[in-house]
Amino acid sequence: MRYAIVGSGVAGTTAAQTIARADPSGEIDLFGGEAYPYYRRPQLWALIAGELEQDALYYRPVDWYAKRGIRLRLGSNVAAIDRDGHRLTMDDGSTSAYDRVLLATGARPFVPPIAGVQKEGVFALRTLDDALAIKAYAQEVESAVVVGGGLLGLETARALNAAGLEVTVVEFYTHLLPRQLDVEGAAVLQALLEEQGLRIITGARTEAVMGNGRASGIKLQGDVQVGGGLILFSTGVRCEVALAKAAGLQTNRGIIVDSHLETSDEDIFAAGDSTEFRGRVYGIIPPAIEQARVAAANMVDPGSASYAGSVPLTILKVAGAELTSIGDSLGQGEDVVALRHMDLPARHYRKLVLQHGRIIGAILLNDRDRAKIVRQLIERGVDVSARGEQLLDDRFDLGSLLH
Repeated sequence: MRYAIVGSGVAGTTAAQTIARADPSGEIDLFGGEAYPYYRRPQLWALIAGELEQDALYYRPVDWYAKRGIRLRLGSNVAAIDRDGHRLTMDDGSTSAYDRVLLATGARPFVPPIAGVQKEGVFALRTLDDALAIKAYAQEVESAVVVGGGLLGLETARALNAAGLEVTVVEFYTHLLPRQLDVEGAAVLQALLEEQGLRIITGARTEAVMGNGRASGIKLQGDVQVGGGLILFSTGVRCEVALAKAAGLQTNRGIIVDSHLETSDEDIFAAGDSTEFRGRVYGIIPPAIEQARVAAANMVDPGSASYAGSVPLTILKVAGAELTSIGDSLGQGEDVVALRHMDLPARHYRKLVLQHGRIIGAILLNDRDRAKIVRQLIERGVDVSARGEQLLDDRFDLGSLLH
């Protein structure tokens, strides 16, 4: 059996390893558009901060792939899929045959089409090359503006600050991490980040990048100007669906798959950030790994594994704190009850979201031990209705509810 995997990130590499274990006699080609093998994308900020060397980012040495019968083909961009002929065409014109293929094409950064984004000193962070370019440019300037107060934006803002720059974070929404946090939790996080030296501006629309050829800051709505020699747009990503769409596969925001991670072509599967399952694009690592394993199992043995969705888990580590957002942490729905405990001076926040007596989401700041237990309670659908406010009490053993 000839397996082809398009994309050598976390989903593609996980799938390749899974296939190699399940079908040792299979031929596996792993195509990566970048020049590097799979690296820890969430740690790119540490490279920018100078806390991690480039070699430490790589998850596996190159010979690891060969030892498992995986042909790692770096710098190979797949340009087209011939579904009838079961053949991939590279952008250099070469071709490669397949019996089954996995699309793990990931996502690309979205930079809003505002004036000045083409100027020198304007960046988006997605790849290792992006991180290296940002790190090099940061040595030439004294200040930076990060447009976007999401997870990646905040991590990169801290990295630039650690590299010695004065950093301002500008968020369009009224609070930080709008996809993971409520207003109360964001207030605690913002206070903590400001203690670390970041300047935070929320509820602000960016209208233009200032500077004469080279960025010098941004202009906000209302003619407010924020100076910065390096501008980083961390304003979300878009699923990379062009290859799938050109091949005639069903797409929406992402490549649409069923519970077997199969696309509208029975010999083509998809997993990771490019994938849409039941109307949802997760865009984070844990679901990408889960999807890759299921897709790989079905590529080897069709119908052998099913995917029912993932419980979203987001972790943000800042100096002196760890913020965890699990499941439906915003909890907007019928019969939803939110339990909160907030201690702003101590930089502590705990929120549990309940529906029909079961926890469906949580926000936990400096609560690592509880995070694991809460996730298990969500996944198992444990009825906790009898405990009420005890759930927020430090003295109550949440783990006892798992037995």
